[in-house]
Amino acid sequence: MKDKRKSQKKASSGINWSEIRARVEAAGAAVQRGMERTAEEKKRTFRRRAEELAREPEAVDTSRSRLRVVEFLLACERYAVDIAHVREVHRLTHLTPVPCAPPFVLGITSIGGQILSIVDLKTFFELPEETLTELNKVIIVRSKSVEFGILADDVLGVRSIPLDELEPSLPTLTGIRAAYLRGVTPERVAVLDVGKILSDERIVVHEEVKD
Repeated sequence: MKDKRKSQKKASSGINWSEIRARVEAAGAAVQRGMERTAEEKKRTFRRRAEELAREPEAVDTSRSRLRVVEFLLACERYAVDIAHVREVHRLTHLTPVPCAPPFVLGITSIGGQILSIVDLKTFFELPEETLTELNKVIIVRSKSVEFGILADDVLGVRSIPLDELEPSLPTLTGIRAAYLRGVTPERVAVLDVGKILSDERIVVHEEVKD
């Protein structure tokens, strides 16, 4: 019996707890690195998809003047913006509210190390409100002096629209939406005048946010 206890004690004393602890810590670090890589890979995949959409070829009639746009959804309605004003498209992952900002400025977010304000056109255009989900996308639009993100329920892709097909407006597009409208396609896609939106001083957040 004594020999058995001695044997067990000897076996216990032979365990290298420092080595086991090091292995556990290394495994935890590996899992963390894997999670970080997965998140980064998702960002890269989405960014690559946005770039591919912008490069996708499309058979067009070169005899007609056309406008290349990014088409997206807002409250189940289809909108589009001139791709010349679009820098890129991102998934909305986090948002920091801005004190005293207008209701249509949801807050600010960091994209690629850059702090951008996020504008909710549904509130700006007085469209039906919907809860934010992981499907929400941010379309980063810019001019020479201004850059911010437009929140979209979904991004449908890139298309080319003949300018001579654009109608002035629709009876359902009134008020502030009509003021920022460039035209409407036969498929009832509302093409927004991004230049007017980018130049609207109410949208741009100038106040610095303090922690």
